[in-house]
Amino acid sequence: MDLRHRPEDEAFRAEVRAWLHDHLVGDYAALDGAGGPGREHEGIEVRRAWERELGAAGWIGLGWPAEHGGRGATLLQQVIFHEEYAAAGAPGRVNHMGEQLLAPTLLAFGTDAQKARFLPGILSGEELWCQGYSEPDAGSDLAAVRTHARLRDGQWRIDGQKVWTSLAEHADWSFVVTRCEPGSERHKGLAYLLVPMRQPGIEIRPIVQITGTAEFSEVFFQDAVTDGDLCVGAPGEGWKVALGTLAFERGVATLGQQIGFERELRRVIATAHETGAIEEPALRDRLADAWVELRVLRYNALRTLAGDPTAAAGSASVAKLLWGPWHRRLGELAVDVRGVAATVAAGAPYDLSEDQALFLYTRADTIYAGSDEIQRNIIAERMLGLPRG
Repeated sequence: MDLRHRPEDEAFRAEVRAWLHDHLVGDYAALDGAGGPGREHEGIEVRRAWERELGAAGWIGLGWPAEHGGRGATLLQQVIFHEEYAAAGAPGRVNHMGEQLLAPTLLAFGTDAQKARFLPGILSGEELWCQGYSEPDAGSDLAAVRTHARLRDGQWRIDGQKVWTSLAEHADWSFVVTRCEPGSERHKGLAYLLVPMRQPGIEIRPIVQITGTAEFSEVFFQDAVTDGDLCVGAPGEGWKVALGTLAFERGVATLGQQIGFERELRRVIATAHETGAIEEPALRDRLADAWVELRVLRYNALRTLAGDPTAAAGSASVAKLLWGPWHRRLGELAVDVRGVAATVAAGAPYDLSEDQALFLYTRADTIYAGSDEIQRNIIAERMLGLPRG
């Protein structure tokens, strides 16, 4: 990627910065970056209102084609937006699943009718989405899904269970991978369905985590329904569509994610100065390593986004293998620089400090969004050409 900013890019950055300065006030400013990974439960209603404000100002769907309501922003401008957004401490986006995952999938695989029906609701910030992928016995192994759907009388009838579904209780819709062909196995016979979440056939049970919060839920489908024309791609081609969504998952927003990481790292470094831990050579070296590795994450993301021909099909897996363990190590650093004080809850009965919550939540970073083991398999098979295990 050519990182030399043209005058129009600098003008765009100034526009983004000015808009955030003028609108990130009151309840929005009070959130101060809340709602990120591990904090999705925070300020839901305020963040929903913020999403609508972003939509009204045209900040959703920046890179979408103009004919679908986007601004047709360049890749560098999209990077600029996400960097400025994170640097301003704006709230975590409540509809990441809709804008960053489903919308690109519809643009690539959806029918004209599906685009016309769903893209406007995402652009306006009115309709929220969740992802129905993982199952109790098919977490990182998406091809092992057992939730099934049958097309009867013009409707899909869905039965099964999904798990670790982010913000399911707040979502209006879900994109759900199901098995649609009886007797099919693995990657064959899957369908990618768009399913309304608020219906009698769906039960949502929040999962309380080690942090004491419940951003994730189990979702049970019992004769749940959706219209027959809400299958993205042809029935039986759900695997191809689902892989497309996973590729979009590691898009431009990763640069914003890394700005959030940098804010966390700065906080940990400040704590190290406060506690005197910065004087310990081993901890100081770990902090320096974390700073260097975060720069590596950034340049790897830029190279991948730019479509570097040396970045092979498994580049998204490389990125996940880089940031997952890095963030987990940052969580360990956060409590180590606090010393023994990190072992005591911030308040009764189980109030956690930011550092404690970071440590506990990042235990999951190497598991969710595809475990490290699965990412290594993808790299081995798709990048290195090694035989399947």
